[in-house]
Amino acid sequence: MNSTGTAGRVRTGTYTLDPAHSRLGFVARHAMVTKVRGGFNAFDGTGHLDADDPTRSTAQVTIEVASVDTRNEQRDAHLRTNDFLDATNHPLITFATTAVQRVDDVHYLVTGDLTIKGITRPITIEFEFNGSAVDTTGAERVGFSGTATINRRDFGVSFNAVLETGGVMVSEQIGLEFDISAVRVPD
Repeated sequence: MNSTGTAGRVRTGTYTLDPAHSRLGFVARHAMVTKVRGGFNAFDGTGHLDADDPTRSTAQVTIEVASVDTRNEQRDAHLRTNDFLDATNHPLITFATTAVQRVDDVHYLVTGDLTIKGITRPITIEFEFNGSAVDTTGAERVGFSGTATINRRDFGVSFNAVLETGGVMVSEQIGLEFDISAVRVPD
């Protein structure tokens, strides 16, 4: 996390997610012919970034399942049911890091425990450090983008429908997409 190709150097400290400038999203193949993208509108998270030894960095994120948004209210309502995310019985999705591996100056592998519907599994997210800057309010800000792929069945999300043409309605593989802006908490 240095200044190579970025606006500045990250300072060691605690950072909080800025939901107004971050996106936690997903993409799934629908009816075997197209992709549907969605995200969550309510989430928070904190992390400790260690500028000298990024492997000692940590993060925790909590997502409100009921905030799922695919720009289609009928689909969103179905995603909130037990067929998919079961927002009533499992209102939160959580992630907590267990390891951070530095690939190069801007690429990191962040491994952690993802919990969906009460089932916890390890995942690894490929993150790219997009830079750091002091914004117009004087806040120190960092940006990361990342992706991972999970099998939704591993988390108890197994609903599907067989299509007349032989495929299924929803892919098992779900792409996760992260666009993160975090603000350093003053000392």
